Amino acid sequence: QVQLVESEGGVVQTGGSLRLSCVASGRTFSNYPLGWFRQGPGKGREFVAAINWSGSSTSYGDSVKGRFTISRDNAKSTVYLQMNSLEPEDTAVYYCAARSAGRVLSPLISEYTYWGQGTQVTVSS
Repeated sequence: QVQLVESEGGVVQTGGSLRLSCVASGRTFSNYPLGWFRQGPGKGREFVAAINWSGSSTSYGDSVKGRFTISRDNAKSTVYLQMNSLEPEDTAVYYCAARSAGRVLSPLISEYTYWGQGTQVTVSS
């Protein structure tokens, strides 16, 4: 079992930056890929980014490429999402997620077993 707890989100202005973190406890954190997803108002859950077990490989959704960066610190059992050049369209509840098997970076919700409770990010125009 893995428990994931995201940091508090917040309200930022368009063009601003915010860093989310997610701390894991329970099973060995460093073995598996991690991901960030988001769900905007009235929308389905959307893939944002994923990172492999060592941090050497990352993948991003098209809407955030070049603006967001995912990273991890296995010594601290923490995954981060640095969000720059934020836009109102980035307003959403952000979730971190962990796979329980496999090493492939996946954008599919179904591939992730453990989920955080979500944290609200609001970008004001």
